Amino acid sequence: MIDSLVVGKIIENYDQTKLAIGTLGSHSSLNIFKGAKEEGLRTVCICKEKDAIIYQKYPLVDELIIVKDFTELLNPHLQERLRKLNVVLIPHGSFTAYLSTEQLTDNLAVPLMGNRCLLHWEANRKSQEDWLRQAGLRLPATFQSPDDIDKLVIAKLQGAKGGRGYFLANSPVGFYKKADEMIKRGLLTKEDIAHVHLQEYVLGVNVYPSYFSSVLNNDVELLAMDRRYESAVDSIGKIPAQEQLEIDIAPTYTVVGNFPIVLRESLLPEMLRMGESVHRKAAELAPPGIIGPFCLETVITDDLKIYTFEISARIVAGTNVGIGTSPYAYLRYGENMYMGRRIALELKEAIKQKRLHEIVA
Repeated sequence: MIDSLVVGKIIENYDQTKLAIGTLGSHSSLNIFKGAKEEGLRTVCICKEKDAIIYQKYPLVDELIIVKDFTELLNPHLQERLRKLNVVLIPHGSFTAYLSTEQLTDNLAVPLMGNRCLLHWEANRKSQEDWLRQAGLRLPATFQSPDDIDKLVIAKLQGAKGGRGYFLANSPVGFYKKADEMIKRGLLTKEDIAHVHLQEYVLGVNVYPSYFSSVLNNDVELLAMDRRYESAVDSIGKIPAQEQLEIDIAPTYTVVGNFPIVLRESLLPEMLRMGESVHRKAAELAPPGIIGPFCLETVITDDLKIYTFEISARIVAGTNVGIGTSPYAYLRYGENMYMGRRIALELKEAIKQKRLHEIVA
């Protein structure tokens, strides 16, 4: 296992005056790289060849490393190259989508900003639920088996899948029918169905607050807020109800983009308390707790109750809507602050205070 002692020795050998921020070329990489460049840090991108055009059109990368597959990040030679470049990796959703949390904790000998242990909690729905409930948040009900379904539920996969293959069901019969359809469409496998997570579908508005847990300031900052745009569920309203019934649509929840949202101010105190509570509980469950970005995935009902159905213990793609313009970051920092830049700022300040070892793992 790559523990804090190993990472500490790697950091000791780094030329911290030439620190570079690195990540996989997807998800929120432009956000991360733009923030790094604005704070005067070098950038390193591990990228698939088909995606390199992004970094040609948006010249934010100093070193582009082309790989055939993101699992090449586990290659010792590539890791040695990253260490020679003084890279600190910023994990995002593609890390846990393409690599197992065991691989990230046991085989990745490059410093990561954040707490590797919490990636295990994020990737397991049951662990997530325990964490959030112990933090005192309100959660939807969960079901152990499809045969227990007696209300509308949403069926989800484990880990970060961007909503792909999610579906609704309100009975055991409905679940198995939808599951068979998803398998036939190639969106799910039989193994996926065996490990699906069944959660009560709470009717309300989805809101995704993103926070930054600063070790250096001993504070939790609310920096961004977004909503997701999901296919095909967000386009089904364009089809008249009669046609929906005739063609028997089973929409999915694959995320294709995000919208910014500004929450009514009376809801902000609770959102702020929720972020603080999750942060405190994380410090107990997986010391030292959350380091850097995290996001709560919530639903707000018509009686203004806030339900939390997931947590991401790293930067989420929804923060991309705030690049240069996030109102919540502006309220605290003024112009041109956003999650990618806040990450770079924390790293720079950690170097200045000789505390880099406290925010990497």
